[in-house]
Amino acid sequence: MQTIIQVLKMNSFAYILPIIIGTTKTDIMKLIYTLLFSAMLNLSYSQSPSLYLEKIRNNEAELTAFFSQMPKGGDLHHHFSGSIYAEPMLEDAITEDFYLNTTTMEVLKEKPATGTWEKFSAIANRGELGVYKQKIMEKWSVKDYNHVSYPSDKLFFESFGKFSPAIVGHFGEGLLELKNRAIKENVSYIETEFSTIPSKINTADLFGFNTQLRQLANNRNEKGVKSLLDTLYSTMLKRDAAADANDFNTNFVAKLHTDLKIDDERFTMRYQNFVLRFMEPVDLFKNLVVAFISADSSPLMAGVNIVSPEDGETSMKDYWLHMVMFNYCHTKFPDVKYSMHAGELTLGLVQPEDLTSHINDAVYTAGANRIGHGVDMAYEAKSYDLLRYMAKNKVAIEINLVSNEFILKVKENRHPISLYRAFNVPIVISTDDAGILRTNMTEQYVLLTKRYKDVSYADIKQYVYNSINYSFIQDEKVKKQLLKDLDLRFKNFEANFPLK
Repeated sequence: MQTIIQVLKMNSFAYILPIIIGTTKTDIMKLIYTLLFSAMLNLSYSQSPSLYLEKIRNNEAELTAFFSQMPKGGDLHHHFSGSIYAEPMLEDAITEDFYLNTTTMEVLKEKPATGTWEKFSAIANRGELGVYKQKIMEKWSVKDYNHVSYPSDKLFFESFGKFSPAIVGHFGEGLLELKNRAIKENVSYIETEFSTIPSKINTADLFGFNTQLRQLANNRNEKGVKSLLDTLYSTMLKRDAAADANDFNTNFVAKLHTDLKIDDERFTMRYQNFVLRFMEPVDLFKNLVVAFISADSSPLMAGVNIVSPEDGETSMKDYWLHMVMFNYCHTKFPDVKYSMHAGELTLGLVQPEDLTSHINDAVYTAGANRIGHGVDMAYEAKSYDLLRYMAKNKVAIEINLVSNEFILKVKENRHPISLYRAFNVPIVISTDDAGILRTNMTEQYVLLTKRYKDVSYADIKQYVYNSINYSFIQDEKVKKQLLKDLDLRFKNFEANFPLK
């Protein structure tokens, strides 16, 4: 009866009531059946985004069309150089007639003393440029990768060194490429790990601190480590670390950002500083101090991170020490936010016991505001307690599905996203290195929806809002405007439903 009343209301009860009066019971039933059938037809066409998403969940083409148009907020785990596609970098190298190592596919502006190096012009004159273009694409990205001939993680991490020389002098082009691509796929914000900060500080006389720091770290002597860091920190300030930070902020980031008009009504970008895990402790700490000063002194600098393969020899040996360094810098610059690449490991890549502590240390020791990857969560010691802590303290997890599948071979139910969801850890969806991986933000949501059937449209929408709410944007007015813009974008997107 309730359904009939709803149908009658849907078709204007006041209008049809006079028609019903005076008709036979049979005619009334026919009328009701007609109205019910009409309503069913109407419902079949009138679908909310949520219902429509369930209908197309297993169809990648339809999911791609859906998510291409859906607002996607921000990309918070994003490496600048790894997000530029190989094609424009290669064309720049050819135009500027770089030297190509015809064995490794590395490019350099100047010819090294050793190795098989040739200018692109010489290769072109032999009519072999097309062949080498294909070889280069296969080494600078995952294009045509066959999953057999070379380890996927090595291919990924080695690619940066091969193409990076071609980026020099083209940072502006890269920023505009990323901005324009983001706008086209309805991404309104990028928080990119842009560049290391050049520093003029000479640390040769501080070499002895490396051994002392590592000895203390081996014994987990946090107090002793921080005592040495006090000395090093004072030294870095006396050697004018602030000058390096200011030069980077003003003459590089701010100049590019302003000259290129990166921020506008459609798009906003902020920049993360980062340090490299493979460096010796003193040099890493020097760069970390400069990075924190930079992030503390410019609204364009969103925060700090740490990068490079987590399973590298130095990365593994100094991991806990690095976490203490971040915590130390936080005490000096409490307003600076930082995300940590942590737990980008899996069984077989390292020894089992090495899977138990990295996220723990990033969260508890370093005090990270967000965790990047977090793939080894299932192996972490007391993982349930760690997950509860992350949920309670709003430590968001940056999920990179395409990256984790290619680099670590972790996907579907091997991926810990279900653990993060079960414990209500805030989730953001991100691309990592879209250029090298030949992907985009849309594909991340396609895989998320197709692989994890319990992820609803409401969940996905929450993840999109998380990408702004958990961003490191310093200016609250900017963040509020992005959220307001996201409200409007979703209103317009959802107004396209029902589909006809």
